[in-house]
Amino acid sequence: MTATTVNTVVYPVTDLAAAKTIFTRLLAAEPHTDQPYYVGWNVGGQEIALDPNGHAKGLTGPVPYWHVDDVPAHVAGLVEAGATVRQQPTDVGGGKLTAVLADPDGNVIGLVQA
Repeated sequence: MTATTVNTVVYPVTDLAAAKTIFTRLLAAEPHTDQPYYVGWNVGGQEIALDPNGHAKGLTGPVPYWHVDDVPAHVAGLVEAGATVRQQPTDVGGGKLTAVLADPDGNVIGLVQA
């Protein structure tokens, strides 16, 4: 059970259109995915994304997602180590699983499995 790398950072936003304008300017590129539920860019292999539903999940800041081979196993292991689940493993489409946990200080830990 090893987390390989952080290749995805997702920002929860309340105004998707405004955030998309800002990030398009910041990244000097159009998003590769532009949907009402997710807007994403790939910058040098790093996925930068906006989630208009993030605040509904209780997220108040960016979530770094660790790419892992087995989200449910990592969730179980991290809970055993003292983390709390903020978002249960969820299929977000195409078989991609995500989960969000928090350490005892409230720092968020995202997990993603393709």
